[in-house]
Amino acid sequence: MTIALVSGANKGLGREIARGLALRGATVYLGSRDLTLGERAAAELAAEGLTVTPVRLDVTSATDIDAAARLLEDRHGRLDVLVNNAGARFSVEPADLTAEAMRRAFETNLFSVAATTHRLLGLLCAADAPHVINVASTTASLALTTAADSKFTAATDIIAYASSKAALVMLTVRYATTFRADPAYAHFHVNAVTPGHIATDLNGHTGPRTAVEGARVVLDLLAQGAAAPTGAFLNEDGPVPW
Repeated sequence: MTIALVSGANKGLGREIARGLALRGATVYLGSRDLTLGERAAAELAAEGLTVTPVRLDVTSATDIDAAARLLEDRHGRLDVLVNNAGARFSVEPADLTAEAMRRAFETNLFSVAATTHRLLGLLCAADAPHVINVASTTASLALTTAADSKFTAATDIIAYASSKAALVMLTVRYATTFRADPAYAHFHVNAVTPGHIATDLNGHTGPRTAVEGARVVLDLLAQGAAAPTGAFLNEDGPVPW
């Protein structure tokens, strides 16, 4: 049975990823910064006949990350799927950008991914075909951002968010290329995905796509199992230009 941990999973995209994994028979740990909200989400999924286990997981807390890792170690001794979904959108205009604003964005959207992945690496290594999926953003694409007709031009307040997500894509690629060359980690699949412009709390529910639609790219990637790529940046239609 697949053992999966999804961060930021009490609502929106993370919840739909957790829901989709549970529907496919996985043992799912639903990570939530607020355990009460995680328990509520788990109860709502239970009403659908799905079983997930809520865990407190503030991805900026080393204590929470360690506690989640110890739980998985005690119960399973491995982790097949890690979905680093937790993230935050910090709105700041370029002229107002400070180092502190950048630091906040990178702490949540990048550094927490490195911290979580590092702590769970041993558990992932124990799986036959471990998957690490980092949820990035289409705004992380340099090619799409600099295109002449780019829709991101009007979104002037995403400078910190988009920068942190672009760095996350590079982190993903560097994990994948170095792991692929190391026999101890060559069985890893490390990829970045973008769900597209989905309607969530992150953007005030302005996106035209649903969280269910956004979750497809993650679920379809995991469905490939050991045949999945590594080091890719994908949406549901395929590779996203760098």
